[in-house]
Amino acid sequence: MSRMQEAIFLIKINRSRIRELQEKEERRFVDARPKSSALFQRAKKSLLAGVPMNWMVKWAGPFPVFVANAKGAHITDVDGHEYVDFCLGDSGAMFGHSLKIVADTIKTQADNGITMMLPTEDSVLVGEELARRFGLPFWQISMTATDANRFSIRLAREITGRKKILVFNGCYHGSVDEALIWLEDGAVRPGPTNIGPAIDPSMTTQAIEFNDVRALERALSSEDIACVLCEPAMTNIGIILPEEGYHDALREITERYGTLLILDETHTICVGPGGYTGEHGLRPDMLTIGKPIAGGVPAAAYGISEEVAERVRLHTEAKMRTSASDSGIGGTLSGNALAIAAMRANLEKVMTKEAYDRMIRLSKRFTEGVDEIIKSRDLPWHVIRLGARAEYRFSPEIPRNGIEAEAAEDFDLDRLMHLMALNRGILLTPFHSMALVSPEITEKDIDYHTKVFAECVDLLIG
Repeated sequence: MSRMQEAIFLIKINRSRIRELQEKEERRFVDARPKSSALFQRAKKSLLAGVPMNWMVKWAGPFPVFVANAKGAHITDVDGHEYVDFCLGDSGAMFGHSLKIVADTIKTQADNGITMMLPTEDSVLVGEELARRFGLPFWQISMTATDANRFSIRLAREITGRKKILVFNGCYHGSVDEALIWLEDGAVRPGPTNIGPAIDPSMTTQAIEFNDVRALERALSSEDIACVLCEPAMTNIGIILPEEGYHDALREITERYGTLLILDETHTICVGPGGYTGEHGLRPDMLTIGKPIAGGVPAAAYGISEEVAERVRLHTEAKMRTSASDSGIGGTLSGNALAIAAMRANLEKVMTKEAYDRMIRLSKRFTEGVDEIIKSRDLPWHVIRLGARAEYRFSPEIPRNGIEAEAAEDFDLDRLMHLMALNRGILLTPFHSMALVSPEITEKDIDYHTKVFAECVDLLIG
């Protein structure tokens, strides 16, 4: 048994204590939230699963908290409970809820037109700012990062003449069909939660483990892969950092085999104003980003290099001259004036170096507090940080790929820790014990989380 497996085994011994605390915390949750409970029961009569979007039932309680208002780094529910928000809409409100500069811009633009399927001056300024931050000269706007990834894959297939893409085991790139996969005994399968997969994903997708240079070389040497789609550091299966030299190898190998490199910065934008790409000087062929870029308004973008842009023009010029509009790229509401205006305000006034300096400093305070509790209680856990994003895991070793991250998961313990935090006024990202630190957070908020974390750990270990 490896050190990791042994530690996981030991921490799982007292499952009865986890079940006992789960039942107690669920009763506390229900008793304190009668209005959310009533709204949920009412919603089930008109909304599938009682929510407008299915992931809203992923929270640890028996029903979701219904929100009355959100401002800065705090949320208040309909029962009057206030929470320090470390989830921030799973990055959609990364810089805080309802920030005045963005809210005022939205109000002004709403009076001057919301969507016209025509460009505005703001769109030019947004394109210039994206190019400055990420180092890619040409940009297009979409509604979501899923769309940005889907459109980028289409362009990659068009200009390379290849059909397959490569992703990493445990990845997440929105609801792109090709990326909803799992690697099982070396074979690509539909992800375990993939609902109604259109086709066998092995027809469109290859998958390998992150940080494995040899596997990357083998996969691309067939020269039938149009693009590699990846996060610069993985976040969906927990934070997995690239090992030293991995990005250099990724860029060199993709170039050698004529495979385009698409970096998805939707979550890793937490690292700095230009994301992981800007902070580490990466050179992707294409880059996608969504969620926080317009301050909570649905919007995303994808950028392409000079060389790729020229190839796109050569391959699509004739197609774009026709009257048909069914290229599979674009959307009627994509690039609408309201989203573009919010994006400009957010990029210019909110996503600043000063904001990132504060976020990262406070995120370090978060991890230091958690790490002190883990060490003082002699727990076989660890905490890891990626920019303004932090996460603790129930294993002693830091996973280097998807299969190791999966082995370190403890769903019951994770759910209990989330519920205990929720009952004490802390919102964590529901999918992992992950916290995102906004510039609206305070040292007092961070220290309160440390206090709550210590209380929850002490209850767990008795």
